[in-house]
Amino acid sequence: MTSTTDALSPAYREEAMARLRATAEPGNALDVLIVGGGVVGAGAALDAVTRGLNVGMVEARDWASGTSSRSSKLIHGGLRYLEMLDFALVQEALKERGLLLQRIAPHLVKPVPFLYPLTRRFVERPYVGAGILLYDTMGITSGNARGVPAHKHLSRRGTLRAAPSLKDDAMVGSIRYYDGQVDDARYVATMVRTAAHYGAAAVNRLAVVDFLREGERVVGARVRETETGEEFDIFAKQVVNATGVWTDETQAMVTDRGQLKVRASKGVHLVVPRDRFQSTVGLILRTEKSVLFVIPWGRHWIIGTTDTDWNLDKAHPAATSADIDYILEHVNLVLKTPLTREDVEGVYAGLRPLLAGENDSTAKLSREHVVAHPVPGLVVVAGGKWTTYRVMATDAVDEAARAMDERVPESCTQTIPLLGATGYKAAWNRRHRLAEEYGVHVARVEHLLNRYGSLAVEVLDLIRADPALGEPLPGADDYLGAEVVYATTHEGARHVEDVLARRTRISIESWDRGVAAAPVVAELMAPVLGWDEARIENETLHYLARVEAERRSQEQPDDKSADAARLAAEDIVPTV
Repeated sequence: MTSTTDALSPAYREEAMARLRATAEPGNALDVLIVGGGVVGAGAALDAVTRGLNVGMVEARDWASGTSSRSSKLIHGGLRYLEMLDFALVQEALKERGLLLQRIAPHLVKPVPFLYPLTRRFVERPYVGAGILLYDTMGITSGNARGVPAHKHLSRRGTLRAAPSLKDDAMVGSIRYYDGQVDDARYVATMVRTAAHYGAAAVNRLAVVDFLREGERVVGARVRETETGEEFDIFAKQVVNATGVWTDETQAMVTDRGQLKVRASKGVHLVVPRDRFQSTVGLILRTEKSVLFVIPWGRHWIIGTTDTDWNLDKAHPAATSADIDYILEHVNLVLKTPLTREDVEGVYAGLRPLLAGENDSTAKLSREHVVAHPVPGLVVVAGGKWTTYRVMATDAVDEAARAMDERVPESCTQTIPLLGATGYKAAWNRRHRLAEEYGVHVARVEHLLNRYGSLAVEVLDLIRADPALGEPLPGADDYLGAEVVYATTHEGARHVEDVLARRTRISIESWDRGVAAAPVVAELMAPVLGWDEARIENETLHYLARVEAERRSQEQPDDKSADAARLAAEDIVPTV
């Protein structure tokens, strides 16, 4: 028996755990068990459950705690892949961009404008212009309307009008084009909620310690609840391994046959205040190694990324002092007033799961994805781009379905809006009325609508019931106390770190990286999760230690010393 919910509450988690334990009883096995709670795992859970399958999903840490919360936060076709003549990948990604912007998650995915600077007269504009025209055209012919405005050629004067802080001689003109933007961690949490809404049993902080076998066949997984240490078996007809940069390790628990090899490439991003330079648009800059994006992000800019091999701790990739200097040096080439280390509010590092090839450079490895069935009962999906998660998820579930006795319906996720999408546009049009109804400033209502869509009224209801929850968090004016409570009651947050790093983005957006907010967040979470004073203090101290370790790591000259500094702060609960 499966039940549905709209909330990843503590009670839902207990019920989902009970459902997973019950799979050990004869005839109770899941159809599909998804291992990994990033964007591809959550996408696969939603894909499978909306085909009518009995689905479980487990994640060793928190939803999107790995790569899926540390991306460039762009939904894009990838202009640079056009130059590599990878037309199929670009077309696929642009189709997904249109779907996400217009149907699946219009509350979470928004158009964002960029300038592509032109630095050489005459020859560059027709070449780049043809590429961006093709990019726009492919967006239309991919099967959806683009969902973004068309590109426009700008003169040097027009470029400087759009971005007055650029050096006068930095470019001879530009082309303005649009892509999409997303809060990646919020998207994944919303997708997990949507999968649970349709009947999936999704549990975070549940780590796979081994796979269950009957002869050659994988028939499930043994898991450990990382907060209590309890271990139990989950049985399933098919297991989908969607563990990203951990693919090699999880696959090795089963077999070394037909191994997909995944290499981790580290990408570092800086967050700086929006007022540090004046521009109405983002920038895409060419570097000797890759591209550098300057991305508008609310009251901030996100600037990145780097692209370097990473062979150290995968849970906590660390940015070095050299990474930060590299990004500042390249963005300062085009700015009138250079950015300095003192301008940097936040820093984050993520790992791209690239399919390993013969090439030594991670910048040139494929972003295509691969689905494999190395042994009966186990499907592995790896590689790919954040933007094309839905295609990866569909392909993985298709592969699992092929091995099932009964006929499984085709994927329908391209027609399934995430929770909060339905009614979002009407709620946005009513935002002034909502502000009046709840006695909240309209700017707050807009903030909530862009994070929760039509579910924003559930957060507003918390404020109506307890007006103190309408107060902003210390050092993080954009976020309200009600959002912390909601993250704990509805979005599966289990620790202070989950709220500050993923349900909100306070850890990268505030100058103190969430230090002032941490004790308040712990106090707000405590009644929901049954914490005593000792637990509140432990949660707070752990978060402060994490921030201190990250700051120290960012002062180190190289990956090895940065990794050692970051690992000085232990996880709040040990994971396998």
